[in-house]
Amino acid sequence: MENIIQVKNSVLTNIVTKLRDTNTDSYLFRKYISEAGRILLLEALKDEKPVNKKIKIWVGEYEFPQIEEGKFVFIPIMRAGLPMLDGVFEIMKNAKAGFLAIKRDEKTLKSKLYYDRVPPLDGKTAVILDPMVATGGSLDYAVEVIKKKNPEKIISLNIIGAPEGLKRIAEKHPDIRVYIAQIDERLNDQGYIIPGIGDAGDRAFNTE
Repeated sequence: MENIIQVKNSVLTNIVTKLRDTNTDSYLFRKYISEAGRILLLEALKDEKPVNKKIKIWVGEYEFPQIEEGKFVFIPIMRAGLPMLDGVFEIMKNAKAGFLAIKRDEKTLKSKLYYDRVPPLDGKTAVILDPMVATGGSLDYAVEVIKKKNPEKIISLNIIGAPEGLKRIAEKHPDIRVYIAQIDERLNDQGYIIPGIGDAGDRAFNTE
């Protein structure tokens, strides 16, 4: 799975452990998801080629390298991906956002799209934000929807994943790059990640 990159970072590892802890309340859970998203983005874009742009500094105008933030579109998978958006926008305030809402049928484990607010992506880099990759169904679906909008590149930032779901993405979408904090042991019979972090959406927003 060459396109699945596990990010080795002690701070990120510490954040994931806090997310696993059932004593972490919803406010802190959202904050940790946001922080994890920021660290993952830093890793994903560390080799991004900047362009030289003129800016005004204290002695006049000079050219300095900058990332073209306007070519990036951050796309959280609602609900759980929303806190990640806060984290990545702290780094790239001039990027754009789109939104996808995809729900998994808990009986069939199949995904269904019920909200698409993603702008045209011609010439853009689409960055998917979703804390968890379990069966891979939601991410697979999201990538299919996004590919129809003709992006230049697709990156996925994820915090926890199961080998089964990541294998599915690696095989079906070898052209995208997935940056993930930790790969867990397996899926259980209900399609939940073990050990995992529980239902990220419910824990983030105090819902059941």
